[in-house]
Amino acid sequence: MKSLLSILFIALSLNLSAQSTINGIVTDIKGVPIIGANVYLEGTYDGATTDEFGKFLFETDEKGSQKLIASYVSYETFTMYGDISFMKDLKIELREDVNALDAVVLSAGTFAAGDNSKVTVLKPLDVVTTASALGDFVGALQTLPGTTTVAEDGRLFVRGGEAEETQIFIDGIRVFTPYTPTTNNAPTRGRYSPFLFDGITFSTGGYSAEYGQALSSILLLNTIDEPDQEKTDIGIMSVGATLGNTQKWNSSSLSFNGSYINLAPYNAVFSDRNDWKKPYEGFSGETVFRQKFDNGILKLYAAFDATNFELTQEDINYNEGVHFKLKNDNLYFNGSYQGMINEVWTVFGGLSYTNSDEKISFLDNNINDVEHSIHAKMKIKRRFSNRFKLNFGAEYFATKFDEKFSNSSIAPVHFGYNNNIAAAFTEADIFFSKKLATKVGVRAEYSEMFNDFTIVPRVSLAYKTSKKGQVSLAYGSFYQNPMSNVLKFNQELKAQNTSHYILNYQLNDDGRIFRAEAYYKNYKDLITYDSEFVDFDTTIANNGHGFAKGLDLFWRDSKTIRNIDYWVSYSYLDTKRKYRNYSMEAQPNFANTHNLSVVGKYFISDWKSQVGFSYALASGRSYTNPNLDGFLNQKTKTYNSLSLNWAYLISQQKILYFSINNAFGFKNINGYQYANTPDLNGNFNRRALKPAADQFFFVGFFWTISEDKKSNQLDNL
Repeated sequence: MKSLLSILFIALSLNLSAQSTINGIVTDIKGVPIIGANVYLEGTYDGATTDEFGKFLFETDEKGSQKLIASYVSYETFTMYGDISFMKDLKIELREDVNALDAVVLSAGTFAAGDNSKVTVLKPLDVVTTASALGDFVGALQTLPGTTTVAEDGRLFVRGGEAEETQIFIDGIRVFTPYTPTTNNAPTRGRYSPFLFDGITFSTGGYSAEYGQALSSILLLNTIDEPDQEKTDIGIMSVGATLGNTQKWNSSSLSFNGSYINLAPYNAVFSDRNDWKKPYEGFSGETVFRQKFDNGILKLYAAFDATNFELTQEDINYNEGVHFKLKNDNLYFNGSYQGMINEVWTVFGGLSYTNSDEKISFLDNNINDVEHSIHAKMKIKRRFSNRFKLNFGAEYFATKFDEKFSNSSIAPVHFGYNNNIAAAFTEADIFFSKKLATKVGVRAEYSEMFNDFTIVPRVSLAYKTSKKGQVSLAYGSFYQNPMSNVLKFNQELKAQNTSHYILNYQLNDDGRIFRAEAYYKNYKDLITYDSEFVDFDTTIANNGHGFAKGLDLFWRDSKTIRNIDYWVSYSYLDTKRKYRNYSMEAQPNFANTHNLSVVGKYFISDWKSQVGFSYALASGRSYTNPNLDGFLNQKTKTYNSLSLNWAYLISQQKILYFSINNAFGFKNINGYQYANTPDLNGNFNRRALKPAADQFFFVGFFWTISEDKKSNQLDNL
């Protein structure tokens, strides 16, 4: 018996002596102990949790080389490879995780909307539930600071820049003709429905080196990666009808959305100031196919729309008015692939094609514009660590534009150009800590038309001043070739240029967001000409210049008052330019010094309703009164508009929707048209340029048929 006990004792002693002790301390980079960190050997149950002094100790039977891991919430995981015998009295420092939700965000000049954004100023739902937007993503963005109220146009005018200075991209690929065509004093709309998009990034300046050919800003639209279910959406409206459907398979899905708009019935009930021969009629369709692979996703997006209308508009120089007729067919295709090559390399490739055919007749002039455009892009990303990521890529733009012009006194003539641009870019995201990060990039472009090469820097820096607040800086230089109305007559020019300087403060406090941003833009090489309108006799040059500076403020609160979500935007803009046919440097006639926007939404459970309002206030815009001395010597009165909407849930999947723009019928004036010649007293008569209608009413019924029997189109209203 003694021998057996001795053998057991010796075996137990040998086993205990075979165990190794691992110990040490875990701190942050400042040496402060971290309590509750997990320290363990990968693939085993051997480990411990740090005590109040950050210390840990445990024993293991493992031998040889092993992987030791230390982890704690909001810190980067520490990994150590080595022999067990050397894991004594370890001093482990954990670095803050720069991907944590409370980490700094590079946000100067950028508004993000989407569930994947760390700081969401707008949500995808806001694009279609803002009262004044009428389901147009551009209309919703016009409630943000930095935009200018140009009610008769409808496009995005950003920080003293013209609408052409903002470019739109779908899944990272350029859209060359993003707006539906229209006539004078009638606002346009974006061609693309929000039905197929779930993410929006609106950069009002200082944007990434990945994007070019935009002097002021860019708008990035991202299609849905994966629909949640199969469904059919039906809409019957006072202006037309919509139909959408989504189908899902194991690794792929297909969505389409079509709409037909005809304003003839509406105009029969609510007449406007135009004499319509054929009211606006348009058909549009969009589709996106998605194919998921093990390490990536392929998207094929296509959109087609056809519009036509004919009318006679009032004109002070023509007693019978000006006859105008338009027909436009537009096709846009976009294909993109994004995937992972391995754990650290990702790749993106995309291609878009645009074909636009527009026929215009006014007075006795006939114009046929045909544009073919291609954008090809390749981008590769290398992730060295959470703290350092490098992007680099190349892209190519090709545009062929042809215009055929004729009238009763001129035989048909052709104008056109080929505008081909090659570009390369590289950009690094560097996170020094959770509090400090920078994005540094450079972009190079070669214009075949101008035989000109440019290279420009883009830099942004962000520092977290507190748990909820941060400051950001951004600088960038940007080039953009002139537009078609100039290039079709003269290709002996060069790209226009602007530089952006931005200072931003942002506070994100659990359902409340505050942003304040100051900026300065310096314009060089703007297009100038010596006639009222550009034609083949006009002298065109790059002699223009200008500046824009201002302050943008934004506040959003969805927390303080139950069921109420609201935001307030204010912009101050000081800008002057000498460009086009301006005789001197002056504030452009599209610019407002002050812009205020207030949007509110309230969900009333007892009524099964969401009600909302959108109010816009903008100071007057400059115009030239030829009866007085000076250029752009007067301003219009202040612009006011209050819009209301109401979505009523008839049942879970049926919605009745009402909206009215400019509910109080404010008599807004967009400007004045003066006679070409003075009257007998030497005065130039004028007429006010008013909206075609002071108010717009909308009624719609929307029905969703889905698998869960719960989804509805409140997202799309």
